[in-house]
Order: sequence, then C-alpha cells, then structure tokens
Amino acid sequence: MRRPAVPKALWGASALALVAGCSSAGEPGDSGARSTSPPPAVSSSAAAPPGAPAGEGRVTVAGTLTEGLRSPWGLAALPGGDLLVSSRDERTVTRVDGRSGAKTPLGEVPGVVPGGEGGLMGLAVREGWVYAYLTAESDNRIVRMRYGGGAGDRLGAPEPVLTGIPEGTVHNGGRIAFGPDGMLYAGTGETGETGLAQDRESLGGKILRMTPEGKPAPGNPFPGSVVYSYGHRNVQGLAWDAEGRLWAAEFGQNTWDELNLVEPGRNYGWPVVEGKAGKDGFVDPVAQWPTSEASPSGIAYARGAVWMAGLRGERLWRIGLSGTELAGEPEAFLTGEYGRLRTVLADGSGRLWLVTSETDGRGTPGAGDDRILRLEVG
Repeated sequence: MRRPAVPKALWGASALALVAGCSSAGEPGDSGARSTSPPPAVSSSAAAPPGAPAGEGRVTVAGTLTEGLRSPWGLAALPGGDLLVSSRDERTVTRVDGRSGAKTPLGEVPGVVPGGEGGLMGLAVREGWVYAYLTAESDNRIVRMRYGGGAGDRLGAPEPVLTGIPEGTVHNGGRIAFGPDGMLYAGTGETGETGLAQDRESLGGKILRMTPEGKPAPGNPFPGSVVYSYGHRNVQGLAWDAEGRLWAAEFGQNTWDELNLVEPGRNYGWPVVEGKAGKDGFVDPVAQWPTSEASPSGIAYARGAVWMAGLRGERLWRIGLSGTELAGEPEAFLTGEYGRLRTVLADGSGRLWLVTSETDGRGTPGAGDDRILRLEVG
C-alpha cells in the first residue's frame, strides 16, 4: 500500500527550540510491510484520558515540508526556523528551509563509517556549532563542526568532543541533545554485548552527560565520568518536560520497549530485567509497549505529553504526563500512514516536526520517501 500524497504546505516558522530521537531485536526479520487496508484520514484522533483538557488527543498533519530524503536520522533546529537533517548512510548534513522546504547540502562529514545501524546519526546545535553523533572506524563518537548559518556556508572540519563509545552492527544509540542545564546528553547502546550496560567503566548502554567540550559535567553522579545513568539496552530518544525532567525512549529485546524517567546514577536494569519487573536496585519504566507496537526512536515533549516515534510500530505515540506519572493510557496516531517513524522534534509552539524512515534498508520506500512532516497537536 502506498500512503496518500500530502500536499506541501507553506507556513511561517517561528524560532524552533531544540528538543531531541535503531531497532528491536526482532526488527531485522520484519518485512516492514504495511497494512493493505485504506489509510485513515490525515487528521487522527483518539479518546482523551479522563480529565484531560479539551482538545487533547488530536493530531493533524498540516503538510509535508520536504521529501526525497535518504536514510534521514538526526534533526536539529537552527535559529530562525530552518532545520538540519543528517543522512545516516550517505554521511551528509542538509539544511531545510523551514518555510519552503528547499534543501541545501552542507557537505559530507568525514570519518563516518556507515554500516548496519551505524553511520551519521544524531544532531544538535549550539552557539555556532553543529554537534553530530557518528560511527567511525573503531568507535562511536561525538564531534562538532563550525557552521555560520549564512547562505553558501558549509560545515567546518569535525573536532572530537567525546570518543570511545562502543560501536557495533546493532545498538549504537545515537541521539544527542542539549538539556535545559546547558549540558550535552547522549543516548548510547550496548552494541549487542549486554554486559556493557552494567559496566560503569564502559560508555555503552548509558545516558551520558557532558559539557559542550566533552568533559564530565558538574554534578554528575560518578566523579570524573560522563556516565549519567546505566543499565540501558539502546537509548534513542531524549527529551525534557516542562519541569526539566529527562525522559528517554529505549528499545527492548523481544518483549518490552520502554519510556523511562531518567535520574542521575540510577540503574535501568538491562540485561537483568526488561520492562517492568519490580526488582530491587533497578528502575522500572513509566510506560512499556510490545516491541511490535513501538521500537521507539526519537521523542519530544509538547502540550503536556511525550511524543514518541515508532519504527517497527509505524506510529506516533502520545504519552500524557501528570508530573512523573502517566495521565491516562498512551494513545497511538498515524498508524501505518507514513511507515517507519524515526525522529520527532518540538518547535517551541506546541507543534511538531516528524521524520519518516522508509529508506534505511528496513522499510518499503515509495514515491516521496523520506519526508519531514509538520504536525499540529491538540
């Protein structure tokens, strides 16, 4: 089934706020085929949880900003409203005009070695620097490149920020984002070597917190270390709520994908537990899903909820929050309409950008794939 074409929409763009989003173990064997039933309407809704404010529980695809992207992965906002998008497999960064969707190639990032679930992944922007999480010859690493942002500008040479993150064919993590504290956070994977997640000396299977220069951030739980939390399998979504709390989306193995409330120094269980286990010494996820319904990648926070892009699940999840608890059951939107969903980014006004992921070798790409969608949420 091919999805209905959505006309490009032109819209005024306000300054976007940067809010940071591989696969579950079962995904390599997944055909990626979609349902052959007719697609739902572009506007999707679900029953709002009891007591939810009027208008919640509705998502509208306002338009397609741009299309024809290849293996898009990371998405970051520039001052003024334009976007940067990375291509995992082509090793490139492209600037996308936030009004017209026009694409300007900014160049190939040297040193990237794509393969499996590795390549050029997460992006973040800060004070004239573009940060990137990438797979190199011997490790995963974070680099930064100067970028002036003007017409004709290209990315500068990459400078290492943090090296030595384990790399593998699978479970490379890859999401980076600046938190409200000004520190740089990164979600990493355990590369299929499950023991790395519990080894606090390893950077694999962790959430990392560092200064913009890559040093251990002040107040980190383990002195002299960039490790912020551990016991993770493959973190790919990072976002902060209105109170500054950190949330992370994580791939399970065969049973449960997770949304976790992340606190410094805590152990999130992998590989001892998967999903909610109620086991002493480990933190249970706030929400969990069967891997067939999620395989979560990027997340964003907007209008009182975490929004989670699903790869294998091919849907956008809304997880309403009341403080640190769920506000009703999570709701699914856009199921099967646009295929695999990789990254979601809040624009600071309650709206979202959503990046599809049909050209990463596991989808069923068609005309127009991959694309960036503009979502209006209620």
